[in-house]
Amino acid sequence: MRYPIAIEPGDAKHDYGVVVPDLPGCFSAGATLDEAIQNANEAILLHIDGLLEDGEPVPDPSTLERCAKDKTYKGWIWAVAEVDMSQLGDSAERVNITVPKRALRIIDEAAKRDGESRSGFLVKSAMAAARGLYSSA
Repeated sequence: MRYPIAIEPGDAKHDYGVVVPDLPGCFSAGATLDEAIQNANEAILLHIDGLLEDGEPVPDPSTLERCAKDKTYKGWIWAVAEVDMSQLGDSAERVNITVPKRALRIIDEAAKRDGESRSGFLVKSAMAAARGLYSSA
C-alpha cells in the first residue's frame, strides 16, 4: 500500500516531523528527509499492526493529490510511504534458532505452566516485549 505522508521540514535544531493523515495518531520523525520517510514506513506498519490486533479496520490510503490540498499541511513536504502489507500476515513460518539448553528448559517450563506450546510461548513473549519497546520509543 502507498500511504501519503506529510513531512514538516526540519532545521538545524529540529528533526523532520512526519504525520500520516489517513492514520490518525500515526507519526514519526527523522534527522534527514530520507530517514523521516524510512521511519514513517516503520511507524505505519506498527500502527496498522495495532489496528489489526484491536480488530479495527485498516483505512485505505488517500490519493497524494487529495492530501496535498489539505491546508492543514501548508508548507509541508508530501511523499508516499510504501508499506509491504505482507509483513503483517498471520501465516506461520518455520524458523531455526539456537538457544542455550538452560534457557530452553526455562522456556519449556514457562510454556507448560501457561498451557502454551514452545512456539506459542515464544511468539507471545516476543510480541509483548516488542510492544513494550515500541510504546516507550
